[in-house]
Amino acid sequence: MDQAVNATQLATPGSSLSLWGLFLQADIVVKLVILCLLAASIWVWAIIFEKTTSLRRANREANAFEDRFWSGGSLDDLYEHEGQKPSHPIAAVFGAAMGEWRRTSRVSGTDIGHTAVRERVDRAMNVTINREMERMERWMIFLASVGATAPFIGLFGTVWGIMHSFSAIAAMHNTNLSVVAPGIAEALFATAIGLVAAIPSVLAYNALNTDLSRFAGRLEGFGTEFSAILSRQTEERT
Repeated sequence: MDQAVNATQLATPGSSLSLWGLFLQADIVVKLVILCLLAASIWVWAIIFEKTTSLRRANREANAFEDRFWSGGSLDDLYEHEGQKPSHPIAAVFGAAMGEWRRTSRVSGTDIGHTAVRERVDRAMNVTINREMERMERWMIFLASVGATAPFIGLFGTVWGIMHSFSAIAAMHNTNLSVVAPGIAEALFATAIGLVAAIPSVLAYNALNTDLSRFAGRLEGFGTEFSAILSRQTEERT
């Protein structure tokens, strides 16, 4: 009689299999795992939104800048308006190259035709490209880490929850499905949340990493073309 009453009492709270009910009925360790994974998932979506927005803006600004760059206007005027205080990556690359070329020409009186000067200009652009890409790639390691570890963290919560449920079942000496199912469902909830956090992280990391690599190639291509333009202008003057 006492066993039947205890089994009924154990099954009643577990009869609510809603997500909120599963969370409330879970063990404290499982609750902490779920909360950590939910926080990571929210942060992942914030990073995805920020990276997607910033990449679109960077490409849009790069398109507008390249239109002005190839319009045939004065490079000195473009440098004065955008190169000195760049507001986007490709303008920063242009400003670094022009600034180094101007400083070198003013100090030493040499031009871009000299190998040492070209190396300094190229080095300035490479440093700027690396710096800009490091800034744009910020938090990408977080996406990769969540994608790799979230399923295992969720699995830890599941294993802990199942151990806790089995301990309670053993104490009740009752293996009725109505007693076992709620505890197992609570434990598996942690794995589900881990997958909810991991899947978008992996997909977003792969997509964003491809877009960032493509944008880095665009910056490097612009730097190569600009270096060639400076070299041709110097040869024409001589």
